[in-house]
Amino acid sequence: MRFLPHTNRDRISMLESMNMDSMSDLFTDIPREFHLEEGDLNLPDALSEAGIVRKFTQAAEKNSHMGHHHCFLGGGTYDHFVPAVVDYVISRGEFLTAYTPYQPEISQGTLQTLFEFQTMIARLTGMDVSNASMYEAATATAEAALMARRITRKSKVIMAASVNPRYRAVTQNYLSRLPGEYVEVNMDGFATNVDKLIAGIDETTACVIVQYPDFYGSVYDLAALRAACDTAKCLMVIAFSDPTAFALIQSPGECGADIAVGSGQSLGIPMGFGGPHLGLLTCKQKYVRQMPGRVCGMTTDADGKRGFVLTLATREQHIRREKATSNICSNQGLMCTAAATYMTLMGDESLKTVATRSAAALHRLVSQLPKHVQAAQGARFHETVLSFENQQKRDLFLLEARKQDIFAGIPLEQLDDTMDARHLLVATTEMIEDADIQKYLTALEVIA
Repeated sequence: MRFLPHTNRDRISMLESMNMDSMSDLFTDIPREFHLEEGDLNLPDALSEAGIVRKFTQAAEKNSHMGHHHCFLGGGTYDHFVPAVVDYVISRGEFLTAYTPYQPEISQGTLQTLFEFQTMIARLTGMDVSNASMYEAATATAEAALMARRITRKSKVIMAASVNPRYRAVTQNYLSRLPGEYVEVNMDGFATNVDKLIAGIDETTACVIVQYPDFYGSVYDLAALRAACDTAKCLMVIAFSDPTAFALIQSPGECGADIAVGSGQSLGIPMGFGGPHLGLLTCKQKYVRQMPGRVCGMTTDADGKRGFVLTLATREQHIRREKATSNICSNQGLMCTAAATYMTLMGDESLKTVATRSAAALHRLVSQLPKHVQAAQGARFHETVLSFENQQKRDLFLLEARKQDIFAGIPLEQLDDTMDARHLLVATTEMIEDADIQKYLTALEVIA
C-alpha cells in the first residue's frame, strides 16, 4: 500500500463532502499567524520512490560503523560479536510483531521466549528471579531504588559515584520529587570506595547502589558492604553494564546482591547508534512481589500439558491500578528474544570465552602503554581509564586515532562534567585482536 494513496480527485471529493474549497480550510480554527505559508519549510521537490531510495542509501553510506573501524568504545554500549542467526530469528514475523501477551492462550510462543529469557538471565546473574525486562539499564536502576524503598519502608538511597553517570542521573531524577535523601559517595581515583559507602549508611538507608564491575572497569570485594547492609537492614543493589563479565567473575548473586540491574545490550544486541538497549532487573525470591515489570511462568493445563502464563503483572493500568509497583508498562520483548537467542547459541563455555578474551585484550593493551599514558590502577575487567599529561595531548591522540579509523575511547568529561578533561574511558571486547592493539599503540606515538 502506498503511504499517500489518495488522488487529487479523492481529495476534492472529500473536501466537497465537508463543504470546503481547500485543505487550508481544515485549519481555520488555528489563528492565521501560526500558519506556515508555502515555501516556509524550504522543502526540496518530491522524488520518485527510486530517487528516495538512492538519496537515503547515499546518506547511509556516509555513516561510520564498527565494520570500518577498530572500536575501543564502552561506557555502557559495547562492540560484541552478534551471530547472524540472532538477526534471522528476531526478523521472523512471529517475533518481530509480537506484543504484550495479555491472552496467554494465544501467546504461548511469546511467553515461552520470555520465560526462557528470564531463566537464563537469572542463571547468568546468580539471582533467584528475573522479570521480562525493562527499558534500559538507567530506568532499571531507578526502579531498583524505588523497589528498595518499598521493601524496607525507608527513604535514603546511597549511590556510588562509580556508577554509570547516566544511571545516576536517571535515578536522581526519579527520586527528586519524592521525600527522602539521595546521596552520592565519591570514589578513590577510578575505583569504588567501599569504606566511604559503609560510612554513609544509617538507620534511614533503604539501599546502597554500586556498579560491579564499576563504570571504570574496577573489580572489587563487596563482602564488607554486604555485612554493613545486613547490620543496617538495608538492601544492596548491584548495577552492571556488561553481563558477559559474570561468565568469568563473581555474579551479583554470589556477591550477595538483593537486587541486580543492568544492561543486556552485550547479549546479542548491536551498538545501533546507542539503541535500542535492554534493561535487566533481577532480585531475590522474597522480593518478587515488589518487582516492577512482568514475570512469566511455566505450568500445566487441565489436561497436564505444559503451558506458559503471565505469572505476575505489576503495571498500573487495568491490572493493579493504584497498587502498581511501577508505571513502566512495556518491555523490550524483541530485544529479550535477541538476548535469549544469543545466550542459547553461546552457552556457558562460549560466554566464558567472550569474557576471557575481552579481559585479556585490555591486559595486553595496558601492559604495552607508553610511559606518558597511565592506566587506572587496580583489578579491571575489560574497561579502564587512560590518563594523559594534559587535554591537548589527549585530543591530539584522538585526532590521530580517528585518521586511522580507530574509535579510541570516550572523553570522560562528555559523560561527567566534573571530570578533568585529560581522561579517556577505554574498553575492549573479544572483537579486539593484537593487530587492533598495535594500531592503537602506533597512534599513541603522535604524542611521544
